[in-house]
Parts: sequence; structure tokens; C-alpha cells
Amino acid sequence: MERSIQAIWNQEKIPVVLRRSGKGELLRVRLPFDPDNRRWLQNERRNTPCWKASRKFWEIPKAWFDDLVNRALERYGCIYVIQPFREQEICSPSCQNAKGHECQCSCIGVHHGAGSDGSWFEVSDAFSTRWGERELACRLMVAKKKG
Repeated sequence: MERSIQAIWNQEKIPVVLRRSGKGELLRVRLPFDPDNRRWLQNERRNTPCWKASRKFWEIPKAWFDDLVNRALERYGCIYVIQPFREQEICSPSCQNAKGHECQCSCIGVHHGAGSDGSWFEVSDAFSTRWGERELACRLMVAKKKG
């Protein structure tokens, strides 16, 4: 985990949920301490949240994500969501194979005239795309003010 994301994960004032994308992986949740946290997370569901004491987080089913976020926004006013993402780059073969310096592509000249190294998926003469490495992103969700 990136250092700033690790600092958010380790703080204890604002709830944090880590969405994981692997098959069978559960959500990981850290909440400010409250002796009622297990019951609050379970929310009268059949499954019971699993406390991982050595790592100080809860594991809950992925299907609970939306409900967890909504209820955390109600209870705490905000929640950090850490989730995997892959940045999509967009360019075009005409840009990558260009000879001059003028670039009107969305890459803003980053790939202009560099040629294609085989990592691009060419959709058409005017559009190619590729996905970056999997990374983690974090966003702070804040409850909307009522009224």
C-alpha cells in the first residue's frame, strides 16, 4: 500500500473500507472503536462479520459495500474508500506514428511520434487504448448536508 493510503488505513478517527477485487476476497473495514461494532456491521443479517484481531480490521461480504457506505455516512458523516483501479491511457496510431511535432490527441503529446510497442489495443486508426498497472486509490466520501 502506498504510504499516504497506509496512513489513512492506520488512522482511527474515520471509518475506512478496503474494496478488494479478487474472487472470494472480502471487504476489509476499520471503524473507530465502539463495543457495538460487530452488531452495527452485521445489521441484522445472517452472516457475522469476522474480526481479524492481529491486523485490527473486520471482514465482511462484498455485497454489503453500498449499505456499509450509506450507514457509515449516516453514523460518522464520512468514510474513506480504498479501492483498486487501473488508469486507462488513450491515444491513436496516427499520433504514435506521427512525424511532425503538432499533436491534437488526448495524450497531449506524451506518445507523439514514439511508435507502438505492442502494448496498445488499436480500436481504429483514430483510437487506441491500454491499461496501466493495478494501483490503489483512496477517496473520502462525505455525507451531503441536509436542507
